[in-house]
Amino acid sequence: MSDSVVRPARRDDFYCEPPLHVVLVEPEIPPNTGNVSRMCYATGTKLHLIKPLGFEIDDKRLRRAGLDYWKSMDVQVYDHIDEFIDHVVPVERCFFLSTRATQPMWDIPVEPGDALIFGKESKGLGPELVERYRDRLFHIPILPDTVRSINLSNAVAITLFDAYRRISGR
Repeated sequence: MSDSVVRPARRDDFYCEPPLHVVLVEPEIPPNTGNVSRMCYATGTKLHLIKPLGFEIDDKRLRRAGLDYWKSMDVQVYDHIDEFIDHVVPVERCFFLSTRATQPMWDIPVEPGDALIFGKESKGLGPELVERYRDRLFHIPILPDTVRSINLSNAVAITLFDAYRRISGR
């Protein structure tokens, strides 16, 4: 989307090729997915959704949060996470975000083309994924005895922009 206003924040030297991937496993809340889609579109990040989804792809709340960018997104939907891992991005380049992780997100050895994988809003990543990918789990540090977790779209934003910052060397 273009307009006549000069916007120094629009820069093509900050992101990477190949682009990063964001994977939402069983997302439940349409506005969260809409916000994530808008962020992915703004950064050139690929968005992947793993079923079951807690909404229909044509949900008006999803489109409203994604604004008029939703129609420009190339969102891929899969029946199971195994359709993504190793078929789109090799497992060694997939990083899972979970409150159950012991490693902080800034220890993710991020490179162009990597996948950042997030669980559903109500429960996070399922126990089978946590166990299977325990060595690939990372968390966003939060103060003890405060909140249980951070909103999904905020968690994606924090992790995604930190990844791009580190890739760009800034």
